[in-house]
Amino acid sequence: MSHHSGSKAAAEAGSIWKSRPGYKPIILIPAAILFIVLVIMPPPQSMIDLVSMEKPAGYTLPSDCKTITDSVNKKLNPEAFKAAQKGEATSDSHGKHVLSRTDAAQLAKVMLLVFCLAVLMWGTEALPLGATDIMVAVMLYLFSILPMEEIGKAYMSDAVFFIFGILVVAVGVAKTGLDKRIGLILLSRIKSAKGFALIFMPALAVAASFLSEHALVALLIPVLLGIYKVSCRMHGVEKDRALAVFLLLGVCLAANHGGPGSPAAGGRNAIMVGYFLQQGVPISFLEWMKYGMPFVPLMGVVIGAYMYIVLKPKFMVKDINPGEVVRSEVARMPKFGGKEALMAFILVTLVAAWVILGEHSGLGGPTLYAVMAMFLGRIITWDDVQEGVAFDVVGLYAAASAMGVALKFTGGALWMATGFVSLLPDFMVKGDMLAIGVSILTGTMTNFMSDGATVAALGPIVLPMAALSGAHVWKLGLACAFSSSFANFLVVGTPNNAIAFGMGKDPVTGERLLDIMDFVKYGLPITILAWIVLWFWTILGYWQFMSWPVLK
Repeated sequence: MSHHSGSKAAAEAGSIWKSRPGYKPIILIPAAILFIVLVIMPPPQSMIDLVSMEKPAGYTLPSDCKTITDSVNKKLNPEAFKAAQKGEATSDSHGKHVLSRTDAAQLAKVMLLVFCLAVLMWGTEALPLGATDIMVAVMLYLFSILPMEEIGKAYMSDAVFFIFGILVVAVGVAKTGLDKRIGLILLSRIKSAKGFALIFMPALAVAASFLSEHALVALLIPVLLGIYKVSCRMHGVEKDRALAVFLLLGVCLAANHGGPGSPAAGGRNAIMVGYFLQQGVPISFLEWMKYGMPFVPLMGVVIGAYMYIVLKPKFMVKDINPGEVVRSEVARMPKFGGKEALMAFILVTLVAAWVILGEHSGLGGPTLYAVMAMFLGRIITWDDVQEGVAFDVVGLYAAASAMGVALKFTGGALWMATGFVSLLPDFMVKGDMLAIGVSILTGTMTNFMSDGATVAALGPIVLPMAALSGAHVWKLGLACAFSSSFANFLVVGTPNNAIAFGMGKDPVTGERLLDIMDFVKYGLPITILAWIVLWFWTILGYWQFMSWPVLK
């Protein structure tokens, strides 16, 4: 008995060092050691020069401040700062001293290290998402980067309420079956593979601009698996890999590219909306749609055409008729009404509120009204919210928002932006070419970490570049947000890919219909095509003919 309990204790002790999702000591320990070493080291001279530069481009100084060091002191040590300004003393009644330019640079450096550490934790899941979200708040407090009340304020931005509300709305849409009805109605009109590629995929991309793309993919894949099996049976084919890839991966890739269409397409857009607000250049729901929606249907057609041209010749079946297969399923659905109709009304009203009320009411307010209406209409319960909403993801957006505030305030974001611009070739540091450079950086990064974490990481770096390069701040921010939707060539790039990969099994044999290399084989060319469409159709295309608001 004692031998058994001893071996159990040894196994438990051994498990402390065992890596698993959400806990990876092999990453945590070296990251912690490197973080401590870099915190102890003095800040680089370029950072000290930046925080002591008078009126630096790309940083908005408060009144009576000449440098970033003054700005930091005014917020963190207001009494000591006032006294120093009058030449009375350099400390306040609590003994707090005015920070020197080296101290201010150290604060900016520590903030950048916190930012890099959080990005590493999110990207590798060495800690659970929620733990990293809390870690950011702890670090901001521990290193006195922001006053305590400012940390709370930064965590509770409009963008955070928006992403929470959107996730709750998605729960209500799924619970009432409204998402399934929308999917089936869309598919019932499609009579061939060509129609699926050139009509359904673009329509799905547009739908993913307003509805949860993850929910759309998750509800459509079982329907598509049914179409796949019936089509194979009708043509006497045992299995047809090309058809499976065309249906499952086609839907996944089309849904990925709905992101640029509206701020409601996902948390990554909510983060960018929040960053625009912090920069003092808020964007309304309708304005975002004006710059982004023309990209979506064209990209849907490009994806459909590519998948059709590459895969149709490899089909074992002659053709497919999705409409015929799903019509019987539509007939079996209960009559439209009751809670489903109420959910549809709330959804339409919410989109109308975003469009009509614009930036003045924010995006979070109307979304929370919709959540309240869902509770009053008994569409959802609090248990549904707890089960269906990924609160760690909401926390990710909150932590990203807080880091954006701190990076901007300390000057860390401006230092990084200046560094990135200096690395670009000369022809890419101005205006529209810089937006193209930003899209390459974002589109690559988003395949290795979540789209939300990518925009959270790059937003504070990208936006200060506008002042340095003469580009409009919206152009750089939107180029960053749009290309965060291009997570096509790795399964881990976005939940859509993981859903398609995980659910894509033959309903009868259980055989996996997609493999990891399918994403690389078909997703990489789609990413390159998405960049080409973004550059030539959007940035160098219709954006050239649009008016951009004059910045204050």
